[in-house]
Amino acid sequence: MRGCVALFTLTILSGCTGVQSALDPAGREAGTIARLFWWMTIGSMIVWLGVIVLLIYSVRTRAESFTRRKARIMIVGGGVVVPVVVLTVLLLYGLAPIPAMLAPAPPGSLKIAVSGEQWWWRVHYLPPGQAPIPSANEIRLPVGEPVEFHLESPDVIHSFWIPPLGGKMDMIPGRKTRLVLTPSRTGVFRGACAEYCGASHALMAFSVVVQQREEFAAWLSHQSQPAESPQELLAIQGAHLFLANGCSACHTIRGTAAAGVVGPDLTHVGSRLSLAAGILPNDPNAFERWIGQTHDLKPEVLMPAFHMLPPEDTRALAAYLEGLK
Repeated sequence: MRGCVALFTLTILSGCTGVQSALDPAGREAGTIARLFWWMTIGSMIVWLGVIVLLIYSVRTRAESFTRRKARIMIVGGGVVVPVVVLTVLLLYGLAPIPAMLAPAPPGSLKIAVSGEQWWWRVHYLPPGQAPIPSANEIRLPVGEPVEFHLESPDVIHSFWIPPLGGKMDMIPGRKTRLVLTPSRTGVFRGACAEYCGASHALMAFSVVVQQREEFAAWLSHQSQPAESPQELLAIQGAHLFLANGCSACHTIRGTAAAGVVGPDLTHVGSRLSLAAGILPNDPNAFERWIGQTHDLKPEVLMPAFHMLPPEDTRALAAYLEGLK
């Protein structure tokens, strides 16, 4: 019996940690939300224990021992006073941090525009005084600095959520919403869409990498550069196939003739931690699977599957794309 209780406890506690846990905060805003959760839990336990104590007392006490005065004290005190006091305190505590969490980031802070699309994430870094730097399906942040996200959607309602860093914010067609997050420790976390948005809603995730400021600055500077030309013969062949098969109509690879804007920017796709909005690892085999089995991996996605290509062409395309670091 004790073993079962211990196993159950460990199972419950294991859900409080991890790359997508709101109860293992890695950001200032997430810490505020986690504290609010625990205080709400404590408050609800106080009310629940009070009800249980009253229930046990009333069951075990003889009816003739109850006086009108005692009954009134139990009803008014336990049923009105305690819940009102506890809930009022929790309400005030919960409302207090809202103005700070909704305030814009300080002037000069990094801004990132994110568009939720079916079923991937379009990302543009907007560093002060610089041209926008495009990316997709991955977000990198400097530790200890507030970052202001500008959120929108061109198709349906999505919801932007990085549980270890902060709360969620809806992305509504025709509107721009704002969310400020301040990472407090480095690491790799997982973000997701928290609003049902269609057939592949559950396959719409993204990696979040929080880095030291110097590392982030170097990474962002590299991301602003065009793609390097492939050096290996197979990758060179893949570059020609990318243009010849119409991939450039939907995707941009800066520094090449590919300038499509329908799909994700692929200029540095080989340097990302995952593919296809978090559902595949970033390696040549995964690129081959994505190119040839697109709709099997992500139902109703708008990208066509190139299953008609011979295996050697798919392999060359994968080598080229994986080499875009």
